Amino acid sequence: AWGVASGSLSPYWVVVGAAFLLGILGVLPIGGADMPVVISLLNSLSGVAAATAGFVIGNSALIIGGALVGAAGLILTMQMGEAMNRSLGNVLFSGFGGASTAGEMSDKPVNRATADDVAIALAYADRVVVVPGYGLAVAQAQHATRDLGEALEDRDVIVTYAIHPVAGRMPGHMNVLLAEADVPYEQLLDLDQSNPQFPQTDVVLIVGANDVVNPTARDEPDSPIYGMPILEVDEARTVVVVKRSLSPGFAGIDNPLFYFDKTMMLFADGKAAMEDILKALKEL
Repeated sequence: AWGVASGSLSPYWVVVGAAFLLGILGVLPIGGADMPVVISLLNSLSGVAAATAGFVIGNSALIIGGALVGAAGLILTMQMGEAMNRSLGNVLFSGFGGASTAGEMSDKPVNRATADDVAIALAYADRVVVVPGYGLAVAQAQHATRDLGEALEDRDVIVTYAIHPVAGRMPGHMNVLLAEADVPYEQLLDLDQSNPQFPQTDVVLIVGANDVVNPTARDEPDSPIYGMPILEVDEARTVVVVKRSLSPGFAGIDNPLFYFDKTMMLFADGKAAMEDILKALKEL
């Protein structure tokens, strides 16, 4: 109304600038682990904006379409919040994960492994569960991981993939990547399907996942991620973690899983590690 009354574009640019600052300042304090929830919320708000524009110009199709996008985005946002055991208000205003605690990493020793060590562990397993994470996406390791899985199946090893609902940047991120690599859909198991299998699993192969397998979410009430459902990989006989370093995940906290006696740490790029393991496996 101000712009129409003044006959100038200046008020418009003032509003645009204010919206720009509000968007940045509102999202900046939110930790990386919560960003998938925020992105989903912003997608929902884009539908609300479209519906509002439909009211302004009197376009029924725009109103209906915007309302559907807004409602679907809000439902997805709420479901993601439930998957992380966090309310929307807590995500937006708590500043969770905003400060990295990389300087507070544990100095305990880890069991460093080579590709040959991992190949031997996988070759003599009856059941292997692969847990993909954001590191797999960054390294574009989905095809190499699929190739390794097929090589294990040729050795009569049962291979499945445990998918956490908020692994990666968006819900379904890991499902899309593995589907792109032609991993059979029936091998992709969700959180509730995967957790009962871990006690009977010989080797869990974690490729770039961190917070979604952090046992502090289950065991330590003081942890920032306490209460978030996790993949309980620590119940398997052997855990192999493929990771570039011991740096914390999106939540900015250390993962005690890395220091367990049963855990083997393979420090490497995800794709290179999968290729090296596959090569070593074929030489056994």
